Amino acid sequence: MSSSTRVHFRAPERLIEQADALAVAEDKNRTDVLVEALRVYLSNASNEEEVQQAIANAYYEDRLDFEQTKAIVGTETAQNFRVLKQQLSDDTLSEELADAIDE
Repeated sequence: MSSSTRVHFRAPERLIEQADALAVAEDKNRTDVLVEALRVYLSNASNEEEVQQAIANAYYEDRLDFEQTKAIVGTETAQNFRVLKQQLSDDTLSEELADAIDE
């Protein structure tokens, strides 16, 4: 069972025109076209190494919580980020890393 949240946003008129044209061509509605496009974009982006690093950094800096991180990158990757974050917050490990960087 999935839930949906109604979201209103502003988009360039040309983008909406393209979405409407595609919706007509595929016998869909604009919302279906936009949701699918967003789903594809998020799927592709969350698998890119650079994007995953940005997500990890946001998680380590507490700009994203675990549930948000899991929603973007999946449970396994989010768990890996959590383990590393816990290790990095361990004072002993942090000191060792700081010493290694200073050498």
